[in-house]
Order: sequence, then structure tokens, then C-alpha cells
Amino acid sequence: MFSIKDKVIIVTGGNGLLGKQMVSTFREHGAIVIAADIYFEEQGYDDFIIDITVEDSVKEGIAAIIEKYNRIDGWVNNAYPRTKDWGTKFEDIALESWRKNVDMHLNGYFLCSQVVLEQMKIQGFGSLINMSSIYGLVGPDFTIYEGTEMTMPAAYSAIKGGLNNFTRYLASYYGSYQVRVNTVSPGGIFDNQPESFVNNYNKKVPMKRMGSPKDIVSGVAFLLTDEASYITGHNLVVDGGWSVI
Repeated sequence: MFSIKDKVIIVTGGNGLLGKQMVSTFREHGAIVIAADIYFEEQGYDDFIIDITVEDSVKEGIAAIIEKYNRIDGWVNNAYPRTKDWGTKFEDIALESWRKNVDMHLNGYFLCSQVVLEQMKIQGFGSLINMSSIYGLVGPDFTIYEGTEMTMPAAYSAIKGGLNNFTRYLASYYGSYQVRVNTVSPGGIFDNQPESFVNNYNKKVPMKRMGSPKDIVSGVAFLLTDEASYITGHNLVVDGGWSVI
């Protein structure tokens, strides 16, 4: 029950904070996991260099995976491409920066989805998961950033909000082929942020703590299992209650 054993699962951004946890956890549970990213300190046997912002990289990488494994059971759009000025205050964001971030992130997920879902359509099965955020669902509480240099990037809200409805579109479009598309929306994940930010966040969230990568992975894993075979178009929110208040 709730098994991903022997499933071929690809995680984009597999070398990042959430991606590493997904890759290691899925492998522990017997899945054949391919970490797809643009950089690895030490590339392993099941790692592929895939840049989701480059069409040829995506198409060639997916073709190589299919040639090697003959199928794709699960695909997690988890990569987090962004510009160096990410986090600039809204009034100071250059239009070109806005355009580039939307292009790299949202359009990168579109590109991966288009290629992968057509493969799953041919197979007659598969599960694709788009990693979104609570800030694709609710507006930001800017008080949690008080006392820090941090802010919630404006493009992030547009990207993740758009991604949520794009997931619903894809779920409707590919449902008749028994291909499922869902979203997972994490709340704030602890990543050594400034102490004042962490304290502000913990005061607001009902569970009084930030999430960890392990908190998120189990929800992703469930949506990849056969037990979730009748779940599609869903946004699974994993946020310690942030979005309910």
C-alpha cells in the first residue's frame, strides 16, 4: 500500500533543498529516481543535466530517459530558476527581470509538462506534480519580513498562481488518458533564514513552526502512488495551517 517501488520518477531541481529530500526519500522507498538539474557537485548514476529553461535540453534529456528506462511513471516540476535580482522590492523591479523570471519558471514548467505528458499519454498512465506555494493561493503577509532585508518576490505570486490553474487545465486535458496532474503547495520551509523572520513566521502559523523538506515529501510521494489513481487537478496544501487563517 502507498508504494512507489520500481517507479521511474524524475525530479527537476533535484539538487536543491526540496529536490534532494525527494530524491533521497524516493530512492529509500525503492523508486528509480532521476535527479534533473543544471549542476551537480558529484553527478550520480541516475542524475541528468537538464536545464528547464532550454527547449533542446528538456527534449533531449527526456528522450534519453525514455531510451534508458522505456517509461516515465512520475515527473515532479520542482526546479526554481530565478534571476540574480530575485527579491527586489516591487517598485524597483525592472520589467525585463519580471519577464525573465516568468519565462524561466512558469514557461519552463510548461515546456517540461508538454513533453512529459505526451509521453504519458502514449503510455496510458503517469503522474505529474507541479510544485507551487501557499503564495500561489493566498496573498503574502509582509509583516513577517519586518526587521529583515527579505521580501516576497512579486513574480513568485504570479508564477505560482498561474501554475495552480495551469495544473487544473492539464488535469482536464489529459484525464481521459489516465494521466494525472496535481499541485503541491508548501508553506514556509526553514532554510537558515534570519532569526527575526523565523520568529515572525512561527508566531503566525497555527503549528508554530516552519516546515522542513521532510514535511513536504510525503505528500508528493502519495500523489505518485497508484493509491492516488483517482486524484487529479488537486492542490495539496502542506503549510502547517498557514492558509486557513
